Amino acid sequence: MGWNFDNSYVHLPKDLYSKTDPIPVNEPELVILNKYLADFLGLDVEALQKDGVEVFAGNKIPEGAEPIAQGYAGHQFGHFTMLGDGRAVLLGEQMTPDGKRFDIQLKGAGRTPYSRGGDGRAAIGPMLREYIISEAMHGLGIPTTRSLAVVTTGEPVYRETVLPGAILTRVAASHIRVGTFQFIAGLGKIEELRLLADYTIERHYPEIKDEENRYLALLREMINRQAALISKWQLVGFIHGVMNTDNMTISGESIDYGPCAFMDTYDPATVFSSIDTGGRYAFGKQPYIGGWNLARFAESLLPILDENEEKALQLAQDEMSKYIGIYEGNWLNGMRAKLGLFNEEVEDKGLIENLLELMNSNQLDYTNTFVALTFDKLDSIEICNTEKFKSWQQKWKERQSRQGKSEVEIKELMKTSNPAVIPRNHRVEEALEAAAEGDYHVMGKLLKVLKNPFTHSPDQAEYAKPAEPTNRPYQTFCGT
Repeated sequence: MGWNFDNSYVHLPKDLYSKTDPIPVNEPELVILNKYLADFLGLDVEALQKDGVEVFAGNKIPEGAEPIAQGYAGHQFGHFTMLGDGRAVLLGEQMTPDGKRFDIQLKGAGRTPYSRGGDGRAAIGPMLREYIISEAMHGLGIPTTRSLAVVTTGEPVYRETVLPGAILTRVAASHIRVGTFQFIAGLGKIEELRLLADYTIERHYPEIKDEENRYLALLREMINRQAALISKWQLVGFIHGVMNTDNMTISGESIDYGPCAFMDTYDPATVFSSIDTGGRYAFGKQPYIGGWNLARFAESLLPILDENEEKALQLAQDEMSKYIGIYEGNWLNGMRAKLGLFNEEVEDKGLIENLLELMNSNQLDYTNTFVALTFDKLDSIEICNTEKFKSWQQKWKERQSRQGKSEVEIKELMKTSNPAVIPRNHRVEEALEAAAEGDYHVMGKLLKVLKNPFTHSPDQAEYAKPAEPTNRPYQTFCGT
C-alpha cells in the first residue's frame, strides 16, 4: 500500500508514551478516502481502496508501524490535568517521496492507558466533521492536521444516544503539543524535558539548532507560528471551541476539530461550543487565549532556558511580551489584503476596526461582506446607503487610491484574500445528517466546493448563502 514508516518518537523517553495497539473492530467499512492526500503521502490509492480499511480500522498493523499512545497534559478551560491519547493510537511516522515526515494516527481506535474510564471510541458524526473542517482549513491555506480516511466500525458507541462507531485517520506534521511539554515538566524530569525540546527542534525548527540558546529560540519560533496561525483563524471567522493547551501543536498546525464552527454574523462574542458556558474561547478572545497558552509553554521551558531561575523567567517574559504585537502585525496585514491594501498606513487599524464595528452593530455576514466589497456588489450589504457606511467607504476608496495600484491588481488581491465559501454550519449539519442515513453524496459535494474556496466560481454561490433565520442558536458539541 506504500507505507514507509520511520518512527523517531519511540526513541524518546518512555514517560512520553505507552506502546498500545488499536483494538480491532467487527465489520469496518470505508466511508471516505482522501485520494489527493494519500498520493502526496506516497501511498497506493488503489491498494488502499481495496485493502486499506483493515489498517484504517486498526485491525491490521502495517509493516514498519510501531503503535503508541502519547502522554500529555493540558489546561482545560484553565484547569491543569494530566491527560494523554485516550482514544487515539499513533501508528507511526510516514516518510513521503520527497522526504517529509508525517504522523499517522487512528482516532477512535479503542482504549489506551490514558483513557481515564472512557471507551476509547468515536462516533461517525464527529469524525466526519473533523474530516470536513480540516480539509476546508487546508483549502483556505491555514496550517492544519488533515484527514486521510474515515471508516465505520460496525459497532455502536454509547453517548446520550446510541450512535454508529467510526475511526478517523489523522495526518499531522506531529502530535507534539504544548501539553506534551507540560506533561514532562510536570513530572519534574528536566533531562527528559531537554530531550523532548531537542527532538522538537530537530523535527520542526532545525534552522535554530545551532543558536546559542536554542530553547529560547524554540519559544520565539512558537510565538511566531501561533501568532500567524491564530491571525489566519480570525481572518476567516473560524472558532476553534476548545483552545486548551493540549490542543495547541508545537508545529503550528490547527488540531482537534471538536466543537469548532465558522462564524456567519460578525460578533466577537460568538461562542458555539456547548461546554464553553463562560465564553472563555469566544471568537474575539482567541488571540489572547493563544497568548495564555504560550505562557504555559514558556513556563514548561523555564528549567532549561537558564540555570538561574530569575534569569530564565526574565528571558521568557521578554519573548512573551512580543506576542500580541506579532499577532496584530499578522492580522493587520491579512485585513489589509482583504481590503485590497498593499502597503501600510498608520490609520489602517482604525479603518479596519470601523468596518468591523459596522458589521457587528448591523449583524452583517462576515464572509459575504468582504466578498461584496471585493466585487462591488454593495447593494447586497443592507447598510450600504447609510451615512456611516458611505463615510467609511469613501475613506476606504481614498486609502486604496494612495497606493499606486491598478483596479485590477486591487481586485485580484481581494479575490485571493476573501474566500467565496466557508464550511457554513447549516451545510456541515446537512452533510452529517445525510451521512447518518448512509448518504455520503451531500458531504462529497460540500468537500468539492470547499476544496478551492478562492475561485469564486458559480457552483459556490449556493454554498455561500447563510442559513435561514431561526430563534434557535446554533450549538456544537465536543463529540467525545
